[in-house]
Amino acid sequence: MDAKVVLSLENITKRYPGVLALDNVSVSFQEGEVHALLGENGAGKSTLIKAVAGAIDIDSGIIIINGHEYSKMTPHLSRGLGVEVIYQEFNLVPTLSVAENIYLCERNENSALFNTKIIEKKAVEVLNQFGVKIDPRIVVQELSIAEQQIVEIAKAVSKNVKILIMDEPSAPLSVSEVELMFKIINQLKQKGVTIIYISHRLEEVFRISDRVSVMRDGRYVTTKNTKETNRQELITLMVGRELKESYPQRKKSPGEVALEVKNLTGNGDRNISFSVRKGEILGISGLVGAGRTELAQLLFGAAPMESGEILINGNHAKIHSPLDAIQHKIGLLTEDRKGQGLFLEMAVKWNISFPIIRRISKYGVVNTKQEDEIAQKYKERINIKTPSLLQQVINLSGGNQQKVVLAKSLAAESDILIFDEPTRGIDVGAKQEIYHLMTELADNGIAILMISSDMEELLGMSDRIIVLCEGEVAGEVQKENFNQHYILDLASGTH
Repeated sequence: MDAKVVLSLENITKRYPGVLALDNVSVSFQEGEVHALLGENGAGKSTLIKAVAGAIDIDSGIIIINGHEYSKMTPHLSRGLGVEVIYQEFNLVPTLSVAENIYLCERNENSALFNTKIIEKKAVEVLNQFGVKIDPRIVVQELSIAEQQIVEIAKAVSKNVKILIMDEPSAPLSVSEVELMFKIINQLKQKGVTIIYISHRLEEVFRISDRVSVMRDGRYVTTKNTKETNRQELITLMVGRELKESYPQRKKSPGEVALEVKNLTGNGDRNISFSVRKGEILGISGLVGAGRTELAQLLFGAAPMESGEILINGNHAKIHSPLDAIQHKIGLLTEDRKGQGLFLEMAVKWNISFPIIRRISKYGVVNTKQEDEIAQKYKERINIKTPSLLQQVINLSGGNQQKVVLAKSLAAESDILIFDEPTRGIDVGAKQEIYHLMTELADNGIAILMISSDMEELLGMSDRIIVLCEGEVAGEVQKENFNQHYILDLASGTH
């Protein structure tokens, strides 16, 4: 007997100014399956799920849920039909508590019946499914990124969900937290919930999905049973070409020391010491909460240092603010590109030129010709896909937003670049572009610090790896001694 189709999209088309985001897309999803949705950034995945959620109006096509046809979907109607979405960008109210966020809709619709103690108790019951202990009374903005993602999942699970769409849900989670999420997904699947799972991590797709659909350039490509395909085939379907090289080969060896850190303390980190050479890619490993991002913030002046020294090219550097860091030619690609790395409502060229606005201005007036030339240069160099340099960054795909963040640092002519999760939420094709660009930068003498939760990426790209555990350096591993298990042992405090 054929599986029941609970969601079917027929000939869905959506246009934005200068972009055909969805081009006559037709695809269906079955009851109780985990259905992976794959494609490069800009393939149309996020636009498609926004159409199902009623977050955008489609130009043409039909959405069929449980046999009922809709040419227009609204958020209220979508939720009423049992559709819940966990977006790549968090949809939480930072100033409300965990419990209030989980039951926000219930509060808005039944304010007279809203009882804080009741929702806190219910929140604990939902969170217990994850095996995590998060105080339901704590304000969301005080949580880590991983904890906020768990609250997002709990919020969706707390509803009478029938179709759960998850957009890169594992990106900010640690290995153990991902395992807990998979456990919840399997529980929901057993209850007949349909899971639409968007991820660039193919190992996850093969582990938990039943079927996989591929999109490319706003079009539907194909659907396959996961057991009947392989990694290379899916990558080829996504990018339209065969990717044979995972990590580019380095052409040059590292030179002199560019950055040296001695006993750096602050922002939760303690006595951090290391160096990175010109032309070297230094990997920084550690579990969630190990202090990796906190270290990046210290080096970039985004958090105050309590003690220690920072030396650049052998000279003491006083870095008390991001402006100080930029003047010392340090660039940071933050893991939170939307919250900290970009001005989403501003144009692409404005974002690229912002760090150097003083350099291209005279008497307070920006040289727009020079601004255009610089923005165009880096748009072409790193292949930012945008119909115009005047396009608002918020309208770009996640991968292209990440490229704009990189373009900012390149325009500022940084000699030391800190990449914090450089390929999080980035598709396989864009990853290759980032890897090649990082290699090119290193070969040109740029010193790179790369923070990554992707062990394969760390081992493939790094010349050397330092491992953090609970805010301290747990060890340093040379390339010839790279070993995944040893690095994880260091990160977990085993050694």
